[in-house]
Amino acid sequence: MVTALYVPFLIMALLIELTPGPNMAWLALTSASKGRESGFAAVAGIALGLVLLGGASAFGLSELATSSPIIFSFLRYAGVGYLLWLAWTTWSSETETSDPAMDHSRLVDWFRHGLLLNLLNPKAAIFFIAVLPAYIDTGFPVGPQTILLSFSYVGIATVIHLVIVILAGSAHDWLTQGDCQHLIRRIFAVMIALIALWFLRSTA
Repeated sequence: MVTALYVPFLIMALLIELTPGPNMAWLALTSASKGRESGFAAVAGIALGLVLLGGASAFGLSELATSSPIIFSFLRYAGVGYLLWLAWTTWSSETETSDPAMDHSRLVDWFRHGLLLNLLNPKAAIFFIAVLPAYIDTGFPVGPQTILLSFSYVGIATVIHLVIVILAGSAHDWLTQGDCQHLIRRIFAVMIALIALWFLRSTA
């Protein structure tokens, strides 16, 4: 159901998604280091995570995470821990930075990474609880508005994420040429660790 608040919501959502953040940096790094296919898989995981959070907010479930400091802290530290684990596996991995024969199982891995990182980001839940309700007109049924706004936000976020993957993925071939792939993998591992610290600070 479209109300007078719909267009302002779209503008607000666009501005939020265009603001650089840890998720955007991680997605760009993934696409540059692992290729566009992995980036697209991660985008699909992020999109599903947003859909799940939007559905949860419609039923008021994610309010529990934002109203309980313990649950909020758990999500925050779990997200940071997951990123640090990715950094460690990237650092210690003996595989090449690029994957010439990207198989289905690897794409599923990056889909899962995107999904989990998004679900473990408490700021995403806060958006659906603290920001989205401000654009709901109480003079009309709340349910249809919540669904429309949630899916509109997912659509905007997904388009922006796809653009990031395409742009960052263009550097993949250049980054993986020559005999410096081991060094590049270590550099990317450090960068992922720094993103984890950024994630921790941004959700504090």
